[in-house]
Amino acid sequence: MESHWAVEHLQVIRTLMERTALYRRALAPIMLAIGLLGLAAAVAAWILRIDSSRSFSLFWGGVALAGLGVAFRLIRRQAGQESEPFWSPPTRRVTQAMLPAMAAGLITVLLPCLPCGSDPLPAWWLPPIWMVLYGASVHAAGFFMPRGIKLFGWIFVAAGSAALLALGSCSSPPPIRIAHLLMGAVFGGFHAAYGAYLYLTESRSPTA
Repeated sequence: MESHWAVEHLQVIRTLMERTALYRRALAPIMLAIGLLGLAAAVAAWILRIDSSRSFSLFWGGVALAGLGVAFRLIRRQAGQESEPFWSPPTRRVTQAMLPAMAAGLITVLLPCLPCGSDPLPAWWLPPIWMVLYGASVHAAGFFMPRGIKLFGWIFVAAGSAALLALGSCSSPPPIRIAHLLMGAVFGGFHAAYGAYLYLTESRSPTA
């Protein structure tokens, strides 16, 4: 059993190394799609005036699930174009690496829906926590993907940590509507910028 696992693991690593340029190209549309979704969601939340902690959490939890659905749909389509199975060993490895932190982030969506004394958990604590957990998830996936993904994960961890420090130093948090802008700028803007970077540098730097 251990010998079989080691052989499979080495084969996955070899496949990922051989197809770095392919996976890098595949990331570009995924990053752009998620980025545009995040930006559109922030605009929609601002227009709809989603101002309560519970509605904020449930709204962005729904956006996160939609983003996962979009990503897996694009991955499935790309696998079909390459005549490869969707649930391949590399896909399983990346999913398993990302799953713990992603699951923790999805669970925190429920926190404002649970009573904490007389008031639910303030929504402003959620964006920094989501940033750190998402960054950790992406960084874990970076061990099986192009090296730029690790840096991308660190950017989210750094942004979330900075937001936590800023929030802890505030006497009172800004309006929740501002939190929507933060979500759009970080989750929408960072993904869109990285997707654009991948497109622009595709022919020059296949290992970024």
